[in-house]
Amino acid sequence: MATVYLNGEFLPKDAARVSVDDRGYVFGDGIYEVVRVIEGRIFAWSGHAQRMARGLREVRIDFGDSEVAGLEAVCGRLLDANDLRAGEATIYLQVTRGAAPRLHHFPPAGTPPGVYAAASRFTPSREMREQGVAAIVQPDIRWSRCDIKTVNLMGAVLARQAAREAGAYEALLIRDGMLTEGAATNAFVVLDGVARTYPLSNYILPGITRQVVMDAARDAGVPVSEEPVTQQQLRDAAEVFIVGTTTDVAPVVTIDGRPVGTGTPGPVTRRIQEAFLARLYHDTPVAR
Repeated sequence: MATVYLNGEFLPKDAARVSVDDRGYVFGDGIYEVVRVIEGRIFAWSGHAQRMARGLREVRIDFGDSEVAGLEAVCGRLLDANDLRAGEATIYLQVTRGAAPRLHHFPPAGTPPGVYAAASRFTPSREMREQGVAAIVQPDIRWSRCDIKTVNLMGAVLARQAAREAGAYEALLIRDGMLTEGAATNAFVVLDGVARTYPLSNYILPGITRQVVMDAARDAGVPVSEEPVTQQQLRDAAEVFIVGTTTDVAPVVTIDGRPVGTGTPGPVTRRIQEAFLARLYHDTPVAR
């Protein structure tokens, strides 16, 4: 049986109990992260920890930088307890404002936050990497603080469901005529050989994989530009790809049923994909 971490205890998942008054449950009042693990090594931990700490500060949940840093040791114990040191895994981390009577304002000072973490086996999709994925376009109906990784994900849930019903993997979101990101990924569009992605703002998540991909692309000699792409440019693009913790670099080969470029993964995407995978799997004997 899987072992999880809940409010200071490591216990069997079936024994974990969260109060129905937890504000993560009744309000979506919490912050989360998902980290990738390869042969026991957490990929880009510092970036995830910094983003989580910033998100907690932004929503004023009393769980400081040092406490976030302490979750790295929790991750290590979960990997050991669940026999996940070999191969690949993911770890889900969540901090809520805690359990309190259901009032919209913050609970009394000193209310302990709810802290949960769980690890699970992960197998990356070779088909996604090699053949690419289908996407659809959807309006970006999410709140205006998409830079904070909250557990309140209704906009993303509805967009991903629309993609699933259309037989696609991802929904590419449009706000004010511009591509922002995917429902659960960051998005890049290749125009004239330049990989363009929406600039950091309150309208997109500052993706950890996004930053690694940009650094890898530049090292591989591919120009990267943080500037908006219009919906028409998206439709006319030679290449589109999405990135994320469990998506890696996935080529988008169709949008709304229409082929992107040749309808196959393009050369710029391939170049960036290889550069990213080299970083992801550096000194790790995992078959790519």
